[in-house]
Amino acid sequence: MKKRIASLIILAMALVTMPAWADYDNGPINGTTDAWTINFGYIVSDSFVAGTTTIGGFDFGVWEFPGDTLSSVQWSITSGENSGTVFGSGTASGANLSDKFISTNQFGYDIDKISVTGLSVGVNAGTYWLNLQNAAVPSGDPVFWDENSGQGCGGNGCPSSASESSVGTIASEAFTIHGGSNPMPEPSSILLFGSEALGLAGMLRRRLF
Repeated sequence: MKKRIASLIILAMALVTMPAWADYDNGPINGTTDAWTINFGYIVSDSFVAGTTTIGGFDFGVWEFPGDTLSSVQWSITSGENSGTVFGSGTASGANLSDKFISTNQFGYDIDKISVTGLSVGVNAGTYWLNLQNAAVPSGDPVFWDENSGQGCGGNGCPSSASESSVGTIASEAFTIHGGSNPMPEPSSILLFGSEALGLAGMLRRRLF
């Protein structure tokens, strides 16, 4: 009986200290090999593996014409390759979108890191797809998602599978999915559960000793 009480208390403490799911990282921006258009009707999709979490945002690498800065991009997270169940979608812009210049490559393109924040997409453990399209810059130029073939990624389903809407399977792209906190009971529920476990322990102690 004492072991059972201890298990209940340990479970309550574990719920309070449960860590967030680690980010999915498909490797660093390459910027020198190739890139794929994510506007003018083209859609690029990459798979990623998630834990049970809330996805708060993502980063990805782009090639842009000199001086261009991304003003918006349409995104979706789906169960299939730009298909299936849609878990979240929208157009990132304004305060939820940043464009950081990194370097200029040998072809004369600016290599930039794009960060999308402010999302709240709930997923369970499994494989999902990040789809990007309708990227916009004020000049109207093409925008390209950097291809890195998953080089330098840290496992956990990496490198991703990838596809482009007009040609099919392609090498994977540079991106990181940022996980938020795991779905957990509300703090008040955790405290209540913990107090009930401790109360049960006290009651059984009075009965047994």
